[in-house]
This record gives sequence, C-alpha cells and structure tokens, in this order.
Amino acid sequence: MNDVFPPAHVSANEAGLSPMRVLLLDDDVFMLDVLSDMFDQLGQFDLRCEASSAQALTTLRQHQPDLLICDLSMPDMDGIEFLRLAADSGFRGGVVLLSGLHSAVRTAAERLAQANGLHILGTFRKPMESAELQLMINLQRQYTTRLSAAQG
Repeated sequence: MNDVFPPAHVSANEAGLSPMRVLLLDDDVFMLDVLSDMFDQLGQFDLRCEASSAQALTTLRQHQPDLLICDLSMPDMDGIEFLRLAADSGFRGGVVLLSGLHSAVRTAAERLAQANGLHILGTFRKPMESAELQLMINLQRQYTTRLSAAQG
C-alpha cells in the first residue's frame, strides 16, 4: 500500500490535502455529467466542466487545473488543436484523453500531445470506467508529489 496517498475512500480534505483541481472538456453535456458523477463518488475535487473548447482555454488559464480530461472530437475545435493551445499557454498538469474514435486515432493524439510537451497520463475509449478514472487520479497525485519534491 502506498502511504503517500490516502485510500480512495478518504477525501483530500480528510487527509489534509487541498482538493485536486480538475477541468473536464467534452462537447457532450451528458458525458460531462457522467464524469462529474464519477468524481463525486471518488472524493472531493475542485471540478470545472466545459462544453466549449474556447471557454475551456479561458478556464484552463484561470483555474490552473492539476488534471485535464479532454475529449478529442469537438465541433468548435478538435482536441489536438486544443491541446496544442493548452501547451502553448504553459499548462503543466496531467492530461487524460477520451474519445470514441479508433484506438489508432487516440494513440496518434497521445503522441502529438506528448510532442507538444504535455504530460499524458492515459488515453481511453469513451465512456471511461470509474476504476480507470481512479487510476488516473492516483497517477496525477504521484506526478504532483514528484514535481513538488524536485522543486523543493
């Protein structure tokens, strides 16, 4: 058992940590609701949801999330372009990519995001499962801890 992080059933506040800041981006409002409900079941998070890529870029700069969960297929701006702009704006949190598209498309998107300097935690087919989300949250917590230790 990893002693650095509280068990999944212990909230960040109970463990003396501030809630992880999360930005969800998906043009499908139903998918945003599903993901929000999953986060609610996994503990306390500072969660922001956006259905518009343009608005999500503003939220990204203002909210400075630790974790970004991003759909790849959106009408106003595709996920690849959004991720490039996120990288250009200095986003350094963890990224989880979601898509109903073929796995080859998801893999290509992951490589392009990494080439732009983003820290990709994982790439998943929609809908994401709760266990996968919990794993991504834990990976982001570990990544944040390593970054803090390296800077401190």
